[in-house]
Amino acid sequence: MGTTVTIEQNAEAAKACVESLNSRFSDAGVTAEAVAQTSGKKHEFVRIICSPSQLRAIAKFLKLEMGVNHCAMVTGTHFPEGSADRGWEVAYHLNRWPIANVEAHTMTVLKGEELKGDDIPMGFEIFIPLPAGDSPSVPTIQDIWEGADWNEKETWDLVGIDFEGHVNMHRVLNPHDSPVGFHPLQRQHKIRYHDFNEMYDDPQGFGRKPIDEGRVK
Repeated sequence: MGTTVTIEQNAEAAKACVESLNSRFSDAGVTAEAVAQTSGKKHEFVRIICSPSQLRAIAKFLKLEMGVNHCAMVTGTHFPEGSADRGWEVAYHLNRWPIANVEAHTMTVLKGEELKGDDIPMGFEIFIPLPAGDSPSVPTIQDIWEGADWNEKETWDLVGIDFEGHVNMHRVLNPHDSPVGFHPLQRQHKIRYHDFNEMYDDPQGFGRKPIDEGRVK
């Protein structure tokens, strides 16, 4: 876009998104609210909290009814001392961009202050609290947004949260022969870090001290 949207456009779009989501899903216990960013222009984005069973319905609604076309990130958190109904949490970060595929050798220039309705860019985040236990799981949305594919793999690999129905799930950051059940961002793992000099003088770990052998890195 040649320019950015105004604060007024952003606030109006966020309000419309929240009203639409609450009208459709509030009876099912889903909550949606507009939250202001803490930096930059302090534009608002939409925060949604739902259960795992509601995720796919909300994802389809966002894509088909509200024009959300980009899954930017998926993250997961382990709360080993959390409450019984929030031992884990998954967060999806999504965007709506007024961008369409164009033919080769052509260009479309959008003027931010002229955008209206669902063409106004908007950020969304979906939080899914999961109960405490050894088998955290949510349905995949890999088939709704291709961008969720790699991000769900990372979240499973690092945190151990399963994404039901994901096609071709495998480790992408840890070694493929990592022990079953090892997910380093689970809080029970005691990850050790080298000091600054060791990290940069021996990035591949070939010169590790004997005392480090056999310990989880």
